[in-house]
Amino acid sequence: MHDPVETSGPFRYRCMIFVDFWNFTLSMKTVEEAFPCDWKALPYVLTKEAGYQVDPSASTEYRGMRVYGSFDGKGDANLRKWVKTKLETFPGVSIKFVDRQKKMSGPKCPICYKVIGKCPYCGNDMRGTEEKGVDTAIVTDMISLAWENAFDIAVLVSADRDFVPVAEYLHTKGIKVIHAAFPPKGALLSQKCWGSIDVGLSRDRFRRS
Repeated sequence: MHDPVETSGPFRYRCMIFVDFWNFTLSMKTVEEAFPCDWKALPYVLTKEAGYQVDPSASTEYRGMRVYGSFDGKGDANLRKWVKTKLETFPGVSIKFVDRQKKMSGPKCPICYKVIGKCPYCGNDMRGTEEKGVDTAIVTDMISLAWENAFDIAVLVSADRDFVPVAEYLHTKGIKVIHAAFPPKGALLSQKCWGSIDVGLSRDRFRRS
């Protein structure tokens, strides 16, 4: 699709970061239960790591980080406030969060397979909530921004194998996708990307003090 920007020195790669918030958060818990993430430092660490993966002799420019996630009703009031008043104010960060939706049906009994819509004791709704549209938003933005020639390197922070097709597609267009991974989770996605970063090993560099 395009080549990196040539300066008077080495090539400069433009890097954008795409973060699946809940995938990142829950994966980090498996590495360190109460890890205090410095979200302001995170994109700069990932940009540097990604640039080194592509070309250790080149310079890499942070061009923005997009964070995608969901809120689960009133129970996420504190998260909603933090995302809107803190996370979105960090340099280059934009957010796309949606409200989680009620599932169409409740859980099934493992014996008779009958769907249980309401609790037989208290009558409360047994349907949980689910995240809708987040993966689609990530894929759409990765492709549309690549089409607009907004970046040379995409850092994808998710273990979801559903992103394999977009990683393969962008590779055919000259975009290098670096998987910010939590091995061994997401092994297939790591294989299909240009390279991968073990986020857990780098966590001290974006640990909030």
